[in-house]
Amino acid sequence: MKLEKVRNIGISAHIDSGKTTLSERILFYTGRIHKIEEVRGDGDGATMDHMELEQERGITITSAATSVEYKDHAINLIDTPGHVDFTVEVERSLRVLDGAVLVLCAVGGVQSQSITVDRQMKRYNVPRLAFINKMDRTGSNPRRVVEQLREKLGADAFLMQIPIGIEDNFRGVVDLIEMVSYTFDGDQGEKVVTGEIPADLKDEAEEQRVHMLDSLSNYSDEVMELLLSEEEVPKDMIYRVTRDAVLNGATPVYMGTAFKNKGVQPLLDAVTQYLPSPLDREVKGRDPSDEEKRIELKPDPDAPFVGMAFKIVDDPFGQLTFMRIYQGTIEKGGTYVNQRTGRKERFSRIVRMHSDKREEIDKATAGDIIAVMGIDSASGDTYSVERDFCTLESMFVPEPVIKIAVTPTSRSDGDKMGKALQRFRKEDPTFRVETDEETNEILISGMGELHLEVYIERIRREYGVEIEVGAPKVSYRESPTKTVEFNYKHKKQTGGSGQYAHIVGKLSPIESDSEDSFEFEDHVVGGRIPKQYIPAIQKGFVDSLGKGPVAEYPVVGTRIDLDDGSYHEVDSSEKAFYTAAQGCFREYFKQASPKLLEPIMNVEIECPEDFQGTVVGDVIRRRGVMTSTDVVDGNSIIQAEIPLAETFGYATDLRSMTQGQGSFSMELAKYSQVPSNIQEEIIAAKKEMLAAAK
Repeated sequence: MKLEKVRNIGISAHIDSGKTTLSERILFYTGRIHKIEEVRGDGDGATMDHMELEQERGITITSAATSVEYKDHAINLIDTPGHVDFTVEVERSLRVLDGAVLVLCAVGGVQSQSITVDRQMKRYNVPRLAFINKMDRTGSNPRRVVEQLREKLGADAFLMQIPIGIEDNFRGVVDLIEMVSYTFDGDQGEKVVTGEIPADLKDEAEEQRVHMLDSLSNYSDEVMELLLSEEEVPKDMIYRVTRDAVLNGATPVYMGTAFKNKGVQPLLDAVTQYLPSPLDREVKGRDPSDEEKRIELKPDPDAPFVGMAFKIVDDPFGQLTFMRIYQGTIEKGGTYVNQRTGRKERFSRIVRMHSDKREEIDKATAGDIIAVMGIDSASGDTYSVERDFCTLESMFVPEPVIKIAVTPTSRSDGDKMGKALQRFRKEDPTFRVETDEETNEILISGMGELHLEVYIERIRREYGVEIEVGAPKVSYRESPTKTVEFNYKHKKQTGGSGQYAHIVGKLSPIESDSEDSFEFEDHVVGGRIPKQYIPAIQKGFVDSLGKGPVAEYPVVGTRIDLDDGSYHEVDSSEKAFYTAAQGCFREYFKQASPKLLEPIMNVEIECPEDFQGTVVGDVIRRRGVMTSTDVVDGNSIIQAEIPLAETFGYATDLRSMTQGQGSFSMELAKYSQVPSNIQEEIIAAKKEMLAAAK
């Protein structure tokens, strides 16, 4: 397959926008499957949702990859989850893809998770097309969705099609380049019928075509000149300029209804016409011997191999490592080097994935997305032909926000549970496992209640271990609120050489978006403290951040300025200065009026308008702050910021308040101060817990 004919694309969107349904149709129209299954149906469930849990809940939990062929183009396709709890699946897929399709609901438009996905696409500079799905739903309004794309996402979005009919009468689309209509015939919409534009839509089509050309003229002087001199713009020029526009960040918008089998084939045509091939993407790696130096990777099968392991799955046959090959070729049985560990590893089997089925292949070349069996790697590792050849920038991994304690009901299951936790931790970088030193409980932390619920359910099913789950714990943080000056001496005299260290400076709060923020500045002059002891002082402070003196939560937002001090020729040592820093931190941090910070979640709630008053009242009762409310066709959309501690069990409460019609999604917004009365309760509860553990 020629590289210019390869497309590596992902399908991402807000919850329930129809990503998996769209993937299923793409598989059907490209001949990969011969029977369409629905996400929530009596059959086997959608092809890409292959886990039992996914089929039961009708949600996507893990991203699934497949390869299809369409009009002699090879398309590697990844279907990703919509829930923010599984955000790492979207993150790591977009990290290795060349293009994406952003799916939007024709009624819901740009929702909270669409904004997150948009941010992820921008982080990795992934060009994309937008597809407005569910055009057959009551209240669908594609023009409003395009407006929202422009306003909420700042996207340069423009329609490439207009609808023929709307809601129940949606029959097809008008193509604004070819100026023809497409309708879809056959049991499954497999026949695309090209016809003339309906008479009542001709004026609108002309008007929207002018809008489209106007948007494209921003990317091409030729189009601009033709429009100014009121000449016809040739079709081949429109196709060429649209491709350039997409590669430069524009978002052409298509529409259809995947569930009713309409509008999918024109979207596939657009994927092959406009989204980049591996040749169009510039990928740079780092030279391990010189951090500043960048190595340009070319998708050339004959160049030295460089690839990235972006996802790990443990299954009964061993570890499966999904890999994107950026340069060179790998062969079955070949030996390649993990750049992080420096270990040589043998790629015993290479497989091309189709959801959970696999086809063995002998070799794979630049631009491919494949999976390798039997190598021991972590998410984000770079592989290459030799040691210290090149490393690729790893993906962004958000910090977990919620913790719960887990214990197996029978002691004998401890090993099995340990194995399961070890496996999930390796597969999912946002899932953390730790043991509480005081209580000896095993704590798991993740991105939300649903995230942890799914893992607990998987341990029960896949490992047959019954688990008791403790109440959720919030990851609080401690932070100083005022500046204090410190002057701390550490003196210890025993037989032989003693210990002496003296440090002077100030501890102050800093404002920062990062949640593990700590700054250390050394202002010592004239050798008052020898240079070799400074790193030990810094390490002493850094090692104290794990447990703050207020309630033993991690400390953030702190700055240490080291101004002065003194040392002893004989008794001073790195250890003495390390101990001094720790003692100083314990003593002076308490004087900086420390406050607890709690995670605040950005929550988007949708419910019928009749229940708006009740839902808003409940948000305020939960210490929430309303940021916006909007009513769209009798549906109320409420945006609020609510402390995570107040959201446990919210799904059940919201359902009972709205007679089962409300839904919500949430993600971490920021950390902010806990009110003092609640801070006292948290500290008291923590002390009780520690006392009980002793």
